[in-house]
Amino acid sequence: MRYEKMLPHQIRAAIDARWPIVLPLGVLEYHGEHMSVGMDTLAVTGVLDILEKEMNLVILPPFYYGAASYAVEPPERNGTLHVDAEALLPFARAMFQGLLRIGFRNIHVVVHHQTENFLAGMPTDLVFKLAARQAIFAFLEKERGEGWWGNEKMADYYAQQSAGDDPFNWVKAHPLMTPDAMDGYPFDHAGEGETSLMMALSPAAVDLSRLSQDKWYARSARQASVERGLKGRDRILAWIRRALGG
Repeated sequence: MRYEKMLPHQIRAAIDARWPIVLPLGVLEYHGEHMSVGMDTLAVTGVLDILEKEMNLVILPPFYYGAASYAVEPPERNGTLHVDAEALLPFARAMFQGLLRIGFRNIHVVVHHQTENFLAGMPTDLVFKLAARQAIFAFLEKERGEGWWGNEKMADYYAQQSAGDDPFNWVKAHPLMTPDAMDGYPFDHAGEGETSLMMALSPAAVDLSRLSQDKWYARSARQASVERGLKGRDRILAWIRRALGG
């Protein structure tokens, strides 16, 4: 269900049933002459559009305004819109605090931008992870008081953690693609892998007639195909189902 379309009784039912609530997170970034600047976020929303039809799921309005950086191309007349991570932190922290106050305890962020080394992190995913931790700490201290973790009531904390009932799991971040899930599928920027995926998920976001051979990172897009994209889509779907507990 789309959060913005939900009625209060539906929100309460989703909270009580611990439905996953998902924030599609991405950027607006130059992806060659042949593909839309919203590719990173459109890939996430395209996958969630499919999952929404097969599992109980709440989808937040997508957030496109991540820290894109100008590593690929300068923004002038190319379209990359970069927002510094420092500016994103207070927004993300307030958003997570708001979701926790509403009552959600199964919050997920799915991101596709600079995620090839997700454990190390990049500015967009790192700032949302930090904001989630800060929001959880603030929420727990407000609800339970300072010293909440050291209280005798938390003596079984490590047992709760092993059972999956850890408050620091209330918010989880996932890359759209993992090396294990995508084994054999090209991970690239505007190349064969991303272009094929967009051809499968959002065909209007690709125009191969405009493919430029001047950009090394986009040249492999000549081999892109819908068939290839469908294979990538299905691998992503299998991984995100597991990540969301579906």
